[in-house]
Formats: sequence, C-alpha cells, structure tokens
Amino acid sequence: MRRLDVQIPTADGHSNGSLHLPDGDGPWPGVLVFPDAGGLRETFRRLGDRLASMGYVALIPDIYYRAGQWAPFDVATLFTDKDERARLFTLTSVLTRDRIIADARAYADFLLARPEVTGSAIGTTGYCLGGRMSLTAAGGLGPAITAAASFHGGRLAVADDPSSPHLSADRITAAIYVAGASDDDSFTAGQAELLEEALADAGVEHTVEFYPARHGFAVPDNPTYDTEADSRHWAALRELYQAHLHASR
Repeated sequence: MRRLDVQIPTADGHSNGSLHLPDGDGPWPGVLVFPDAGGLRETFRRLGDRLASMGYVALIPDIYYRAGQWAPFDVATLFTDKDERARLFTLTSVLTRDRIIADARAYADFLLARPEVTGSAIGTTGYCLGGRMSLTAAGGLGPAITAAASFHGGRLAVADDPSSPHLSADRITAAIYVAGASDDDSFTAGQAELLEEALADAGVEHTVEFYPARHGFAVPDNPTYDTEADSRHWAALRELYQAHLHASR
C-alpha cells in the first residue's frame, strides 16, 4: 500500500490529509475516515493503511485545518489535563453542523475526483467525535455516501440538540452501522433507542449495538483501547463495506 500527503480544497481553505492507496492498478472504492478528538496522527494513518490493504482508498483529513498549525494532542492525558481540554474545546467548537457537512462534501468530492477511486459514492467511518461527524455527513450528503459507520461516537441522538444527527435520518440514504461502548456516558441506551427509532421511521438500513468496552475502544493509542472490541470493529466494518462498497476483496 502507499501513503500520499494531500491538500484537500475546502470553502474555508484547505485541509492537509493523508491518502492511502492499495497495491495494484485499481480503481477502488473510496472511504473517508473522521478521526477522534485527537485529530489526524500516526495511529489513524495506520488505520488508513489497513483500509487500503482491504481494497479501499482511504482519506483521513485534518478536521482542525481552520486552526492552521496546531500542536498535536497526547490522547493519554487529553481529557485529564485542564489546559488541553480547553484547547480541544477551542478547536471543536468551530465544527458546527453546517461546517462538518461542507467539509465532508469537499472531502468526498476530492476522493471521487481521484483516478484511483471508482463509483459515484463513498463510505465513511468515524471514531469518538468523528463518529458523530460520520453520521452528520451521511445526513448532509445523501446519496454521495452509501455506507456510514460510527464507533464509540457520542451525542448521536440528543432530543434537545438541534444539530443531533438523528434529526437528519430522513435525509440518509446510506446503510448505517453504529457501535457504542457499554461504558460511555456520551452515548447511552436512551440515545441508542432514539437513534434506532429515527432510522427505522426513515426506512434507513441500520445496525445499532453496544460493545462491552469503554469509550475509545477502537483507537490503539487511546488508554481505553480494547483489542477484542477493535477486532469486532474491523469485522463489522469489513462486512458493511463489502455489502455496500463492493470492494475487490
């Protein structure tokens, strides 16, 4: 597989991203990866490599590109360090629903314009913050996304939040897969019930389930990483994409 550093044009500038290509001639389906709150870093580049080894062109954007050159986070202490939490909030507060959708459209357009990418739609996956972004993108881009996954994503169905992804269920045409963590206050059984109800009412093909793990289970540099849950995550992602993105293997 190959890695390329790329610049993705957006309405507000450009995002420096990491593009991961399978070996061989292609073309292949494209997958957009929304990282967790720690942002684009080596652990997500390795995730992109694995997607490429499965037969997908994976794009991982810098979701915080509007901040310019931002200092990397140490995810081991990110949520216990008061100053780092405050810095993170400054970066994430910019990511409104409209901006997430606009950025996702730019990322999808970039992928679909690549000669290595086939088809007229992509898949998405996201982790933590990126899980919410993945579902938000599915609701905002409609048929441009054919399969969308969220792993330990938070606030996916919050009744009093006008930007909650479940409110756009009637605009989702993708197949949806959501894996919450059983030990995670950011995505509760009540949220799962509300999300399932919204997706079912909208006629969206979906799976919503919980893994017996903590928030962050699928990201290897996270202190709550869980090898069994991670393996289950990869199996679910493979099944979702094979069914809806038609990978070569």
